[in-house]
Amino acid sequence: QVDLVESGGGSVQAGGSLTLSCRASRSLLCMGWFRQAPGKEPEGLAIIDDDGDTTYANAVKGRFAVSRDNGGNMVTLQLNSVVPEDSATYYCGGERWVRCPLVRWTKGEFTSRGQGTQVIVSS
Repeated sequence: QVDLVESGGGSVQAGGSLTLSCRASRSLLCMGWFRQAPGKEPEGLAIIDDDGDTTYANAVKGRFAVSRDNGGNMVTLQLNSVVPEDSATYYCGGERWVRCPLVRWTKGEFTSRGQGTQVIVSS
């Protein structure tokens, strides 16, 4: 059982920035972020392996940045140049035993996930 807790959500104006953080109860091989807007399917955003390798969805590449601490149980998502379409509930996900290339992260299919934190972008 791995617990994940997100923080940092809130309201931001279009063009602004926001930082989301997630702390896991134990070190994980793969950690990542996905989001879900009302009435839409989960959308994977970014993943990062324990060795620092990252992969981004095309929708956020160049605007969002994922990072994690050396201890392996905290991951951060930096949101830059946000647009109203970025409004959603953002979730942190993680895998204890599986490396990122084997994770179906594009659909937010992580074994462990947090409760989510809401991001609202106003125009």
